[in-house]
Amino acid sequence: MKRMLFLCLVLIGFQSVSSQEKLKNLVELKKNSKNEILHNLGQADKKGGFFLKGYWVWDNTVIKGDDGKYHLFSSCYPDTIVFHPGWMVSAEIIHAVADKPEGPFRFVNKALEARGAQYWDGRSTFNPQIFKHKGKYYMFYVGSTHPFEEAKHDELTVESKWCIVGRSNKRVGLAVANNLDGPWERMDKPILETEPNTFYSFLTSNPTMVINEDDSVLMIFKARAYEGNIHGPMSLGVAFAKTITGPYTVLNNKKPVFDAKITGELEDPFLWKDKRGYHVVFKDHKGKYTSEWGGGVLAHSANGTDWKMDIDPKAYSKTIQWSDKTIEKRGQLERPFILFENNKPRCMYFSTMDGEGGFENGTYSGILAIPFLK
Repeated sequence: MKRMLFLCLVLIGFQSVSSQEKLKNLVELKKNSKNEILHNLGQADKKGGFFLKGYWVWDNTVIKGDDGKYHLFSSCYPDTIVFHPGWMVSAEIIHAVADKPEGPFRFVNKALEARGAQYWDGRSTFNPQIFKHKGKYYMFYVGSTHPFEEAKHDELTVESKWCIVGRSNKRVGLAVANNLDGPWERMDKPILETEPNTFYSFLTSNPTMVINEDDSVLMIFKARAYEGNIHGPMSLGVAFAKTITGPYTVLNNKKPVFDAKITGELEDPFLWKDKRGYHVVFKDHKGKYTSEWGGGVLAHSANGTDWKMDIDPKAYSKTIQWSDKTIEKRGQLERPFILFENNKPRCMYFSTMDGEGGFENGTYSGILAIPFLK
């Protein structure tokens, strides 16, 4: 777990990144932004977050425990296999803890391990989001399975049998525990299945939700549809349940609320609710709203199904500022999650990777924590 020295050495090289690859005016952009997230995002500590030697680490959900510490749940898998699409076939959800929200977090235990191909989530678990509600902890996540042997490094590609089957088996599930150390009791079936002739006929994934006091749940999820024998682009939909364990019904007449064919591909949503209504931040996959591939977008809704982009939609950039005042463009910056304390945003977390371009250029990954300005 002592990867901080390696991380710092790698970051030194980023100072020579050309102006075409990072936002030179990041500080001014944040200062002048009317976006409530971007304007108030602070600086990240290079010694914070969570990195685990020998493993790819991705996904991030943080909750403050009764012990006063901050508990992080992420997915991880050995870096002896390729990062993408390794997460589809070999990930497990792990638990880490820190004394402060910025970290550094230290590994504690495995929360959801592989449990066998016969289970719907038996070979891979990822995309967790955790809540405490009326004395119990609820972890929403994504699981998948496949009937094949373990893939070797050079065998695992997006065209391989492992990826094709693992991707198509992605479903949203739920686990429940009495405390953050588990054990976690999983449901026998997913809580959000696919359905023929819908935008979610191929898979359901990347869930984010609000649990209301009456136990009802509003969920935004990512989906893909079958287009012939293959899948189409990523869209976002909304589902509702009267109770946390379901059943879940897809709203908006089973149509996406963010249709990839209209809004472009969007993913990695994070949803929350306050007295003004619902809010969601997500990754602008192709840069339609932010002019930055992989930048963040903020949108608002009164009812959870009718959404409008923020008047200044850019919520975050892949270019970040460190606490030593240096500015760097990350290779990847995904899976946004906001920790709220006393109804105010305290810290924003991202899954991050070095290496410009695609996932194949990364050499390490982990969780980045950026506090909000006080």
